[in-house]
Amino acid sequence: MYKLLLRPLFFLFDPEKVHYFTFSLIKFTSKIPGVAALYRSMFLIEDAKLERKLFGLTFKNPVGLAAGFDKNAVLYNELANFGFGFIEIGTVTPKGQAGNPKKRLFRLKDDKGIINRMGFNNEGLQAAITQLKNNKGKLIIGGNIGKNTQTKPEDYTKDYLECFNALHPYVDYFVLNVSCPNVGSHAKLNDKDYLLELIGAVQAANKTFDKQRPILLKIAPDLNNGQLDEIIELVAETSLDGVIASNTSNDRSGLKASEERLTEIGNGGLSGQPVLEKSTQVIKYLSDKSKKSFPIIGVGGIHSAEDALAKIEAGADLVQIYTGFIYEGPSLVKRINKALL
Repeated sequence: MYKLLLRPLFFLFDPEKVHYFTFSLIKFTSKIPGVAALYRSMFLIEDAKLERKLFGLTFKNPVGLAAGFDKNAVLYNELANFGFGFIEIGTVTPKGQAGNPKKRLFRLKDDKGIINRMGFNNEGLQAAITQLKNNKGKLIIGGNIGKNTQTKPEDYTKDYLECFNALHPYVDYFVLNVSCPNVGSHAKLNDKDYLLELIGAVQAANKTFDKQRPILLKIAPDLNNGQLDEIIELVAETSLDGVIASNTSNDRSGLKASEERLTEIGNGGLSGQPVLEKSTQVIKYLSDKSKKSFPIIGVGGIHSAEDALAKIEAGADLVQIYTGFIYEGPSLVKRINKALL
């Protein structure tokens, strides 16, 4: 039904407007008596065989929703009815910010991809906390955190710490987003010395809480083997809890979209099927080279159960979807879980 009726209709309109329309639609329909239960009956698979225990947490199933979809934590309770094992909210920054100028979200229909340069648009830390206080405890919630665009380089760590300390009581794990190509000073965020400083500061803050949260690092798919070796060293040096591989890509090679179309769109991070192989290769390299010494959440281009299984075979412990959810619809989560069973 989704691919035959809803997707063609949604794809007639601006992607960002459709995103907010579908949020309103899910929110509204979920309030109708019986509809939330209907969604659960259609999409949710509950089976102990799907459970995954990772960094001290028990995931009902290994299929999550990646950050960027529910930036402000407004829909996670409703999205839980679509069969996810976990949902990552954010990216959250200390202060709310509008992000980059519109138009900033583009479909590449022939490639089953999306290019975005949203620029960490979100309502800020306090707005996210207000929403997270309504958590009905249906599934694990991750907090993806970043810095404000206007923050000076010497204050980057302060931004991450502000988000970490304030969100700590409300999320189950944290992701340090240092690899989004749509924020300024990208180079510093990927410098190993700076990452050592950032991770050390966040881990020190973590130790001040009675219950510590797992901390993961989200990396880019465009890293070469030398840079991936540095990530492996970084995880070993800092005892990070895991890595998310991977974020969106700056690479435009091999796309079906015309050069004219890509020039018209301009810069931004590419997600969806075009990054499938690249992200899977990153997972395999990290897993093999580190001898599976840390957990990996695999994300990038998952549009089918086979895509998800390939990520897991490459070394991912959990997977996340985003663009695939938009192109394939909510039944994708169920299809992956059925294939895993």
